[in-house]
Amino acid sequence: MDAPIGHFDNARPAPSCLDELTRPVADAVRHWNGSVPADQIVYVDTDPEWADTAVFVEHYGRELLETSANCVVVAGKRGGETSLAACVVLSTTRVDVNGVVRRQLGARKASFAAMDMAVGETGMEYGGITPIGLPAAWPVLVDSAVVDLPYVLVGSGRRRGKLLVPGKAFAELPGAVVLEGLGV
Repeated sequence: MDAPIGHFDNARPAPSCLDELTRPVADAVRHWNGSVPADQIVYVDTDPEWADTAVFVEHYGRELLETSANCVVVAGKRGGETSLAACVVLSTTRVDVNGVVRRQLGARKASFAAMDMAVGETGMEYGGITPIGLPAAWPVLVDSAVVDLPYVLVGSGRRRGKLLVPGKAFAELPGAVVLEGLGV
């Protein structure tokens, strides 16, 4: 199959390669129920050596720079309580943690979650965290620019491999909240 974006040697519908995904991501794909059919989520095999954005787009297609998104885990704190959330923004932007995220979470303070916390709570590899398969109780804050794209490249839960996901599917993820200006 041809990938809808980028130039990949190996592109397959995600439901046909669940063994390539981490357990939470595979479970989410297996039980997918949105307006976008699960077979429109495409898994592409990538070399972790080329994971850095600049090297990645040079190897797999320059257009991916404008259609790639990052998923980061943030921690909001208020009154001694910590809540976790995921933020999905285009890779050409950065998450407005101290503005949009802090207000959305009702937190006094917000920051990026520590690597060991992000990995431990998601069951995914650092550098491959994806919004598909996150804990059900988490808010998934999605920049509106991500939802507007026909396809978006995101992590697959592992450093090896990526998912190509129709943008509108991000708005249907469990806990999704689409926000203007999340990515600045």
